Amino acid sequence: MGKKFGKIILYTILVAYAVLSLYPLIWMFLYSFKDNNEIFITNPFGLPRVWRFENYTDALTQFDVLIYFRNSMLVAVATILLVELFSLLFCYVVARVQNRLTRGLHFLVSSGMFIPIQAVMIPLVIIVRRFGFTNSLWSVIVPYTALGLPFACMLFYGFYLGIPIDLEESAFMDGANLGTIYFRIILPQMKSPVVVLVIYQFMSCWNEFNLALIMLTKNRLKTLPLGLVNFWTAYQAQWGQVGAAMIMSSIPVMIVYLFFSNQIADAMSVSGMKN
Repeated sequence: MGKKFGKIILYTILVAYAVLSLYPLIWMFLYSFKDNNEIFITNPFGLPRVWRFENYTDALTQFDVLIYFRNSMLVAVATILLVELFSLLFCYVVARVQNRLTRGLHFLVSSGMFIPIQAVMIPLVIIVRRFGFTNSLWSVIVPYTALGLPFACMLFYGFYLGIPIDLEESAFMDGANLGTIYFRIILPQMKSPVVVLVIYQFMSCWNEFNLALIMLTKNRLKTLPLGLVNFWTAYQAQWGQVGAAMIMSSIPVMIVYLFFSNQIADAMSVSGMKN
């Protein structure tokens, strides 16, 4: 009886938490189909009396959402590829070659997690200008890559240490070279942390605002968070269109998370067993 009562309490808390978490998304979705009169006066919380699909059409035609969407996607994909490439190779060397130099490099890169982005904002702007990346997508791709490496190195390093070196030694004795060993034996076992990093990095790049605000000043280069601010400023009297733009900007993140969320649980369980 006590266990059953405890489960009821637990499920009640979980359901309440789910409702509290989903309510803002549901409310934003509903008000994206309303006009200002329904949102603020007659029907702020209920279903739309008239489903105004033209809010989405207006958001697309009056707002360069497709341009901002393309820029955000290019930045996110390029950053993910660079972070994955550099961190996978760097952490493999650090995990397999244990000496003072590699330990020092690993500590140096990982310590970047504890440095707030506000502290390095001005140096980043100066470096980007000196490299000639001003007012190009590379002006945010390069900093995003650098800022993503500390977390990636911390994630991959532990997984590499958990892979038995005996596998590599056996393959080497059978005549396999380093490339074959890495791509056919090591990399397939890194699937879970690779997917976790893809999700984390995609969400970070897609939602980042402060650095993009400083680096990207031309409208044709702005990412979705910057574009949404401009759209809200220009059309703040039309909250239905603003809600439609926000819903469209949230869809990619939700799709990525829904498709790959199981990989996070797999990675955490594997990490727990290795530790």
